Amino acid sequence: MVIPSWENQTIIVEFVLRGFSSILQLNISLFIMFLVLYILTISGNILIVILVLINNPLHTPMYFFVVNLSFLEIWYTSNIVPKMLLIIIAEQKTISVAGCLAQFYFFGSLTAAECLLLGVMSYDRYLAICQPLHYPILMTGSFCIKLAAGSWLCCFLLTSIIMVLLCRLTFCGPNEIDHFFCDFAPLVHLSCIDTSWTETIAFVTSSAVTLVPFFLIIVSYSCILTAILRIPSGTGRKKGFSTCLSHLTVVMVFYGTLIATYLVPSDNSSQLLHKGFSLLYTILTPMFNPIIYSLRNRYINEALKKCLSKKSGFLR
Repeated sequence: MVIPSWENQTIIVEFVLRGFSSILQLNISLFIMFLVLYILTISGNILIVILVLINNPLHTPMYFFVVNLSFLEIWYTSNIVPKMLLIIIAEQKTISVAGCLAQFYFFGSLTAAECLLLGVMSYDRYLAICQPLHYPILMTGSFCIKLAAGSWLCCFLLTSIIMVLLCRLTFCGPNEIDHFFCDFAPLVHLSCIDTSWTETIAFVTSSAVTLVPFFLIIVSYSCILTAILRIPSGTGRKKGFSTCLSHLTVVMVFYGTLIATYLVPSDNSSQLLHKGFSLLYTILTPMFNPIIYSLRNRYINEALKKCLSKKSGFLR
């Protein structure tokens, strides 16, 4: 929908998300597949949150951050997938300008928060392995809360700066976004005024919240690797590597897909590839995180078996 402005321009009040395909049979298959993945993502992350909350042995700094990550993934996926499912199956491809900006705000904030949380978790692993005697003193409950709250608050405030600049843009046609959600680049490309200042601020803030945690992760794991290689016994080294393997896998998957997505050129020929990479970090990564980081963990498995045994005993 568009409305005429006093300057004889056409001001856009809603966008059209093109999604994936106009072929009905393909859309039905995509809808079923994405719905199943969404249900698995939400169920897996909710399960992790519940298991950690009801089991006292899991009330440690590492699992406190795992709960934060799982809660983030629930919110992150729910911000994008329900609207995407409507686009695919119900042909409701329109989204208001305000709704589009709101979706981008939560997408940008939660993506940045995940970067910071992964950085914080690498610092937690560094203290646990390289400073084991000081770990209980340094990583206290109040300090963990400050780290998590700081990660959330910082990212939402930084994204608010970009949102203020986006809200000042004028959109006057065309109104089609060749994507399945409202990302930054497609939005600014639809503006009919100069966006160079907005793009510069967005580049600086996004670089800060992605590269700073990334460098922290690299430094932390360099120290961790050095400390593990100094362990004389093979069993000790294996235990040290297993402690960090899950988190390192999550970092590689998340940053790998994120970097690949934004390294792809933005021309029309690579748009399908861009959508494919976007699916990886908006749907598949949140689904695999509980599996990689938690469900393969011995303590999580023991907590799950304990809960299942209690439930079977109750049913008897």
